[in-house]
Amino acid sequence: MSFNSCLKSLVIVAAAAVAFPLAAVAAPAAGGPIVIKFSHVVAQNTPKGQAADYFKKIVEERTKGKVKIEVYPNSQLYKDKEEMEALQLGAVQMLAPSLAKFAPLGVKEFEVFDLPFIFNNYEDLHKVTQGPIGAKLLAKLDAKGIHGLAYWDNGFKVMSANKPLKSVDDFRGLKMRIQSSKVLDSQMRSVSAIPQVMAFSEVYQALQTGVVNGTENPPSNLYTQKMYEVQKYVTLSDHGYLGYAVIVNKKFWAALPADIRTTLEGAMKDATKFANDVAKKDNDEALAGVKKSGKSQLVTLTPQEKAAWKKAMDKTHKDNMSRIGADIVNEVYAVTGYTSN
Repeated sequence: MSFNSCLKSLVIVAAAAVAFPLAAVAAPAAGGPIVIKFSHVVAQNTPKGQAADYFKKIVEERTKGKVKIEVYPNSQLYKDKEEMEALQLGAVQMLAPSLAKFAPLGVKEFEVFDLPFIFNNYEDLHKVTQGPIGAKLLAKLDAKGIHGLAYWDNGFKVMSANKPLKSVDDFRGLKMRIQSSKVLDSQMRSVSAIPQVMAFSEVYQALQTGVVNGTENPPSNLYTQKMYEVQKYVTLSDHGYLGYAVIVNKKFWAALPADIRTTLEGAMKDATKFANDVAKKDNDEALAGVKKSGKSQLVTLTPQEKAAWKKAMDKTHKDNMSRIGADIVNEVYAVTGYTSN
């Protein structure tokens, strides 16, 4: 481990030393409210940011101030790679990380969500996230000191670059930013691009300076982080899904009074509907905003071009079947109707 990595871990541990007693006992200090620190890495006006704020509002209303939700957006507390450790140590109580973040914990089954073109639409997706497959995956987090509460949509991803990405050959040699995910790495390599793992908060500058040539994101992320200002073309590919799991520190959750936990579960159910409803609306509005700006040209794939992308990226499914687990992949195939080329 590098010196900087060690230093970051020490900082997290120091923060946890203060926060963990609350996480362990979930008791209000001196008659005050139970405080839940909810950290996330995206802007406040994204679907996740809005849903976190909505959850805060309804929890504080329904508990009549017995619970206080402190929301920290835009990596104010922790970046992508730090926040999961912070949760496990109790430095924060709640996160909504992207689903790609769970494989490094040893729960590789979550990487099924990163497989390209596995979901045709939101209806297929919600059969998984709101059905028994999704519940089974969340239950696997308990062994890691994490309790899964819900899935929140962000949306289907588009590709951006400074050249129009239409054919598979257009990707050749491009440095494309991805989240840390073996599946996304494989996806980019399947079209001869060069995947570059990078924290979300660093992407705009990397695109601006040419450290990376392009990226993939739901439109709301592309728009709120102003990436379209430094990308000339946005291809409306809908090739992959980006979603989140709302999770809590397991010890903290178990120690909550039963009535508080029940209220939080009800609020989370309502916040999840809010999150998913706002995600599609915001992504549609974000694309309209990108188009109106005139800084990025929207590129639409023909059915033939999209089929060629899918055929090339199908290699990602084959190469990662054993890594993710054939059982879980085939369960999702059965729900979505995905067929391998």
